[in-house]
Amino acid sequence: MEIGDRTDEAAATVLDLDPATSALVVDTDGLADVFARLAVELHESDGVEETVQAVVEFALQAVSCSYAGVALATRGRPEVPAVTDPVVGEILQWQMVSREGPLVESMSEHRTLLIRDTVTDGRWPDWAAKVLSLGVRTVLDVPLATSGGTVGVLGLYSAAPDAFDDDDEAVAQILARHASVAVASARREESLGQAVDARKLVGQAMGILMERYNVDGDRAFAILKRYSQDTNTKLRDVAQQLIDTRKLPK
Repeated sequence: MEIGDRTDEAAATVLDLDPATSALVVDTDGLADVFARLAVELHESDGVEETVQAVVEFALQAVSCSYAGVALATRGRPEVPAVTDPVVGEILQWQMVSREGPLVESMSEHRTLLIRDTVTDGRWPDWAAKVLSLGVRTVLDVPLATSGGTVGVLGLYSAAPDAFDDDDEAVAQILARHASVAVASARREESLGQAVDARKLVGQAMGILMERYNVDGDRAFAILKRYSQDTNTKLRDVAQQLIDTRKLPK
């Protein structure tokens, strides 16, 4: 079963059709079980991209939104690893370039921001005009935060004004808490995996140098380190080049 199938099934238990109003309402009795299953699904996701893709797909089903997306904080410019529509990618990328809008404030101040109508909200005029031109009227940005700080923002968007009620925001907050832990965990595992791979590459490169130049391990490592510093190249990249070409970078 694909992620989208699992999230659709989970969301179906959250949302019921009220026969009196013919409207979707949140089944609060089922929320705990649904989010427990979502937590397991996120934990079993392979890597950051699959994790956040599960988040946005679930958000699209569990909250009354037209689109959803996730922006993740990095040492440089934030990344946009998952969106449900190209419109979201355009909205998020515009904010990251202009440094204006609720995404920027939500990420820096670690707080949830609700824009009930981009027609009347005057906090970020240029951003509001951009989002409105894309057909979006309501925006809800929820920070993905852990004890170590904000790891990103979950953005929910609707083509209708004032589309999100208290139930929608509550679901988004719970989803964001689960997603925060899952993303932080996925990133940590990726970093550990990359560190292990780097050590293997360096070890292989050291073996090549030791055999070719009849030097010991300490001397081989010193050679790699010197080339890394002289060429301003990461040590693992120097090692990879030596393994691939049998030559050190110039």
